[in-house]
Amino acid sequence: MKYIVVIIFAVLLVSCKEENKIVKLDKGRYRAELKVNDTLGLPFNFEVVSEEEFQVFNAEEIIKIKDITYKNDSVYIQMPVFEGFIVAKIENGKLNGSFVKPSLNRVMDFTAQKNPIRFKTDKRLSKYNISGNWEATFSPNSEDNKYIAKGVFKQEGNKVRGTFRTTTGDYRYLEGVLNANQLQLSTFDGAHAFLFTAEVNDSKMKGMFYSGTHWKEPFVAKRNDNFELPDSNKLTYLKEGYNKVEFSFPDENGNQVSLNDERFKDKVVLIQIMGTWCPNCLDESKYYSEFYKSNKNKDLEIVALAFEYVKTEDKAFKNIKRLKDDVGIEYPILLAQYGSASKVKANEKLPMLNHVLSYPTTIFIDKKGEVRKIHTGFNGPATGEKYIAFKKEFEGFVEGLLNE
Repeated sequence: MKYIVVIIFAVLLVSCKEENKIVKLDKGRYRAELKVNDTLGLPFNFEVVSEEEFQVFNAEEIIKIKDITYKNDSVYIQMPVFEGFIVAKIENGKLNGSFVKPSLNRVMDFTAQKNPIRFKTDKRLSKYNISGNWEATFSPNSEDNKYIAKGVFKQEGNKVRGTFRTTTGDYRYLEGVLNANQLQLSTFDGAHAFLFTAEVNDSKMKGMFYSGTHWKEPFVAKRNDNFELPDSNKLTYLKEGYNKVEFSFPDENGNQVSLNDERFKDKVVLIQIMGTWCPNCLDESKYYSEFYKSNKNKDLEIVALAFEYVKTEDKAFKNIKRLKDDVGIEYPILLAQYGSASKVKANEKLPMLNHVLSYPTTIFIDKKGEVRKIHTGFNGPATGEKYIAFKKEFEGFVEGLLNE
């Protein structure tokens, strides 16, 4: 943590020759780069709309940033919802600084300058087109870390957009290029900084996945239009000997909340297992928030259980409040755990489940208090047709429970 504090003070407290001179960024689109290692950078684009608003772009996603502070010759950019922030010195229209995630003690070197191009493209069209579905395996040679995924991509010319879906969620909005046989994809959302590189042809790809500077793993994939991931409604279930879900966790006012409370009696209840640090959970929370506002008068309740990695209860509740305020969430978010987002420890808090496999996970409970379905993960808007199909299935299932 000392390293992070030094960075913040070194950048924010550096003064120009004129003590009170404030240097600000010109309006326009910038190309930012986070340093993954000595030879590799993870690019993304953002636009300075005004002094009060920046926008980060990942394919179809636009992230609006309103928490921006200029001091002397530096700028502090607080990402919405998540704790990650960028702090950088401005010199001749260029930025040099860091992307920081304090609670995890993670820092990435950050640079930016005016440029609308994310990845350089070859003037020649790519030799291949990867549009379609891909059956992927990450860490294929490691029995402990191996997992499957489904790549879904759309390519126009050299430009590629899409995502990888896993059994626990998706890697959100990926954007990049395919030059000749070299694929490059990236995304940055304030929580995750992902970079994928691969060598591809019409039917196979082999590459590397980087998550910030702290994780990398190889992956392989083959074209397979018929490939499907395991049913997300069958991965998590009640263990033998249990017939219901029970918990008692505090809300932001210190009140212990459980399913025995009057507000949940004779209602359909959705239990959302999540974390404020989790982008897939954010996608789900945005959808659930709007759904709840439209249906809360129909004997429906949603209650979220937050599993937070921040070290103190106070910080955890501050993050919960920030999420609720930014998204406009009206249903309660209880603090189930802080100090670790470990799924093993989460399972200790919910011992009736065979496992907590994913943040997020949703438990559907009918008006009699019985568990009717448990859905693992979330197919967010980056998954396109899968997201549309999920919403249709979700709304139909909930409507059926409400009509019983």
